[in-house]
Amino acid sequence: MVNPVRLALLGCGTVGAEVVRLLHEQADDLAARIGAPIELAGIAVRRLGRDRGPLPVDPALFTTDPLGLVKRDDVDIVVEVVGGIEPARTWLVEALRAGKSAVTANKALLAEDGAALHDAAAEGGADLYYEASVAGAIPLLRPLRESLHGDTITRVTGIVNGTTNFILSAMDATGAGFTEALDEATELGYAEADPTADIEGFDAAAKAAILASLAFHTRVGAADVYREGITEVTAADVASAKAMGCTIKLLCIAERGPDRAGVESVSVRVHPAMIPRTHPLASVGDAFNAVFVEAAAAGQLMFYGRGAGGAPTASAVMGDIVAVARNRLAGVRAASESAYAHLPIRSMGEAPTRYHISLDVADRAGVLATVAGVFAKHDVSIATVRQSGRADDAILVVVTHGAPEAALAATVEELRGLDIVRSIASVLRVEGGQ
Repeated sequence: MVNPVRLALLGCGTVGAEVVRLLHEQADDLAARIGAPIELAGIAVRRLGRDRGPLPVDPALFTTDPLGLVKRDDVDIVVEVVGGIEPARTWLVEALRAGKSAVTANKALLAEDGAALHDAAAEGGADLYYEASVAGAIPLLRPLRESLHGDTITRVTGIVNGTTNFILSAMDATGAGFTEALDEATELGYAEADPTADIEGFDAAAKAAILASLAFHTRVGAADVYREGITEVTAADVASAKAMGCTIKLLCIAERGPDRAGVESVSVRVHPAMIPRTHPLASVGDAFNAVFVEAAAAGQLMFYGRGAGGAPTASAVMGDIVAVARNRLAGVRAASESAYAHLPIRSMGEAPTRYHISLDVADRAGVLATVAGVFAKHDVSIATVRQSGRADDAILVVVTHGAPEAALAATVEELRGLDIVRSIASVLRVEGGQ
């Protein structure tokens, strides 16, 4: 009889409880797929007495000593769904160095110090899987790591945070302001009591770092990602985007290519941007996620689905558990981290960007020529310009061609100092067009 694969589960919140349920409900199928039964060796939690509902598990399996559980000789796989940097890093490094495969959904840790986990996995000859760390149930990381491994990925553009996508979708559909849409997201359970990680872009930035690392075979950390949230997006911005046939999304954008000196490099950023309604990502509404991948041979690919929630995330965790358990029984390990390229990280100032700028200007002769002169001074080409209103309501809307972010930022700063510019109503980046 084949010995069971023994699993230590660290965390039993929304995702952890769903993993326990799936292990129980699909026990026979999982054993058939893997070639051996899966058994829970223990479940580490903060408090033993907490009500976790009717979980199909022996209460004796619960422990408040996660490190002790990880170190047990009868544990083969460690699954971490607690989150945060420490002590999760300590637990996973301990497991990997001891040769125990690890499955984690911890995007913050992977973006902050994924190098430590990969190094520990190499040292212990163990597998490290983390499909659930980005885009929930959407099978995304494995295609980047395996299916597209023989191709050259040039760009990854994604909506990877459901909370912000729900908020921006609501603003677009109803004309609501940011605060109203956030309140609705909170009421419906899409936003946490403290939504800072989502609305300020931290969550999306961590996921962008993971995606870029896999896509470009280069270690990219959270500190390498330029980040802006959606708190400054107004109802007027959304209306302006609509007038141009666009919508606003919080995008993670990772791309590789030559910088101005011709050196192949990587640019990774997260910020709100206008995209044409004809773009595949424009129709992604509610709290859904989608990632658009561009590769040299494969062309354009899109991955779409539910990016968060207990069941979708647990689905991705379970897929990883099956993979590492099968490897363990076969006596092999998955391909190790691919970071051979060591591409330099391009600063946001050098990233090619397009701007949509709304200016409240004085209605007098020469305004357009003066504004155009500022753009020309910074070598920024204007794609379109539209002026509307008279007297106190004169608005000038300028959309640029692609230019280095630093040049565009300098242009906006000089425009603010012109006496003919009463205010700059909005500045939004534009993606997905020429």
